[in-house]
Amino acid sequence: MKKIIYLLLICGLMVPEIASAQAKKATWIYYPGDYEIWLGNKMQNRRTDRGAFLPVLWKMDSHYVLVEFHKEFDVPANEEVKLFVEGTYNVKIDGQAFVGYPKSITMPAGRHKLSLKVYNQANVPTIFVQGKTVVSDDSWLVTFEDKEWIDATGKVSDKSGTTYLNAGSWNFNDPVMPPSKFSLPTIPQHAISSDKQSHSFFLDFGKETFGFVKLHGLKGKGKLHIYYGESKEEALSVDHCETLDELTINEPAKKDSVMELSKALRYVNVQFDSGISVDSVSMLYEYAPLTERGSFKCSDEEINNIYDISKYTLHLATREFFIDGIKRDRWIWSGDAYQSYAMNYYSFFDSPTVTRTILALRGKDPVTSHINTIMDYTFYWFLSINDYYQYTGDKTFIKQFYPRMQTLMDYCLARRDKNGMMAGLPGDWLFIDWADGLSKKGELSFEQLLFCRSLETMAICAKQYGDVEGAAKYQALADDMKVKIFKLYWNDQKHALVHSLIDGQQSDNVTRYTNMFAIFFNYFNEQQKQDVKKSVLLNDNIQKITTPYMRFYELEALCAMGEQDYVLKQMKDYWGGMLKLGATSFWEEYNPTKSGADIYAMYGRPFGKSLCHAWGASPIYLLGKYYMGVKPTGPGYSTYQIEPVLGGLKWMSGSVPTPDGNIDVYASTTEIKVKGAAGLGTLRFKSKSKPVCKTVEIKNLGNNVYEVSVEKDKSYAIKYSAI
Repeated sequence: MKKIIYLLLICGLMVPEIASAQAKKATWIYYPGDYEIWLGNKMQNRRTDRGAFLPVLWKMDSHYVLVEFHKEFDVPANEEVKLFVEGTYNVKIDGQAFVGYPKSITMPAGRHKLSLKVYNQANVPTIFVQGKTVVSDDSWLVTFEDKEWIDATGKVSDKSGTTYLNAGSWNFNDPVMPPSKFSLPTIPQHAISSDKQSHSFFLDFGKETFGFVKLHGLKGKGKLHIYYGESKEEALSVDHCETLDELTINEPAKKDSVMELSKALRYVNVQFDSGISVDSVSMLYEYAPLTERGSFKCSDEEINNIYDISKYTLHLATREFFIDGIKRDRWIWSGDAYQSYAMNYYSFFDSPTVTRTILALRGKDPVTSHINTIMDYTFYWFLSINDYYQYTGDKTFIKQFYPRMQTLMDYCLARRDKNGMMAGLPGDWLFIDWADGLSKKGELSFEQLLFCRSLETMAICAKQYGDVEGAAKYQALADDMKVKIFKLYWNDQKHALVHSLIDGQQSDNVTRYTNMFAIFFNYFNEQQKQDVKKSVLLNDNIQKITTPYMRFYELEALCAMGEQDYVLKQMKDYWGGMLKLGATSFWEEYNPTKSGADIYAMYGRPFGKSLCHAWGASPIYLLGKYYMGVKPTGPGYSTYQIEPVLGGLKWMSGSVPTPDGNIDVYASTTEIKVKGAAGLGTLRFKSKSKPVCKTVEIKNLGNNVYEVSVEKDKSYAIKYSAI
């Protein structure tokens, strides 16, 4: 009888073996992308809507159930090798199979090939191999079809034509804790106030949080209800709160009970029948164990508070993956994740969560729809890979997954209309933003702009993969699309790109979206940038943006145009406005014209709005990239730029993480201090007077602009006079 065998051995004699495994950096490995897909499926299908299961809206792929792992080793002497496997498996040395399911084998001295083939329908096939020199890591090769065959004599084929990839891994370094058992850590958390009545509790945990409610001393028989609220009003609304638990209790003796599913909450309303008693209520706070690497402090305490709340918001929305928000969807949305990546590069610099999220979003071939069914979200997926490469310099990721980029782009190219444009077809959701009356008719300039940038990304990645022909093809398509955008959408009278083409004619509508993206994509010439800034971005007659989602890009465009003073005021008005309403994390949407309970309403539901949404944390990115002014100019910060702009602040200080340490920046109106990290940096700044530095030559570029070369691990202090 076939069964899945888990060889998870725990005994006292194994303690030094486990320590050795960690020292040798053995780790659980799997087919790359499969664990991410499996874990994403598990996480995204936890969503409930008032107690009812609510699955995702798009196709869900699965892991490969049969995977072959192998690697060749030079073994100096006979070596005992321990095997830990999730699944049913065979083991071979140089093609010779062992009988049964060995827990350990002896690798003979010399050069030998060790291979395992693992079957697991329920979980991802994974292995952990530990010897003195023979260990499992991401240098192993894996495939889901080895195409091994024999001829009539029984000789095994010399070549199978199989495509092998490097194994996937993710810091699972303990042989007795396989990937299928992974869960985020929790710590106890107690309410700051608790109103206990005879048949109820009402608790306030002080701020937005996330985790599992725990009932202490639960006893009796009857019904118990838990109503969760990000606001007090929501928790008190038993008929309209977004999340709840309904339990049937039959406990003759007191016990503690933890809810099965985690929830977002600040307030908890527990109500129970007269036959039930509860001593107290607390929760287990669930969190991603991230290291805070980026930092920012300045002379404005409100901005400091906005930054801190932004980082808390991002941390809450960083779970196994970057998710949209912690209350309602808890799904992996590509548009939301794209912004989380950007914020992450200036805070936690958590690359594994970036790649996990990218892989979970992509899924597998064949491609049957846009990512999350949304056309723009497909394009954000492409853009995210280019950004990941620029910030991390990770070429291996591109080389592993470029084929999946190709097939997704093939899907897009096949859905162009007769004009070569991306227009919505049946099954396509054209999102752009939550905005009243935003037209989705015709060929939208915003979609063409993102499509063009995606083609440019494909050209960059094709070069890294070694696909010379593909690089030329994608670049030619991008160049052609850019020409079309300006030929068809630019309007000289409106000094902007119009929103759409309908039946080949420009619409009268001008929106902010396409125009602001074209600024930081650097598609406009200087005159066009100035025209767009005046006629669109600073024009109150153009429909305003009310979501933090698109405020992110609007303020980025203005910062790219040197409007940091204006943007600082906008941050204080917009994010400061949420704080004035009592926000302890930043929201999915904020409209200053709303008041009372209406501030919580969205999607036609009184509490439909998420009050902790990742896209609300954009000040992290803006302050790091456009105020401290740090950004990579070469992959992985091989070269980078520091261009501090105070934007109305008296001083600011902070750190920006890179793959090789932090870049530290301090700037006031009279002094700039920097310390370099990876690569070669360039400090550029403006000064009314000639700046002075005792340790390095300062280049005068003219027009009060100066430049300093920043070397790795060296510190620089410059006296200047800010303009």
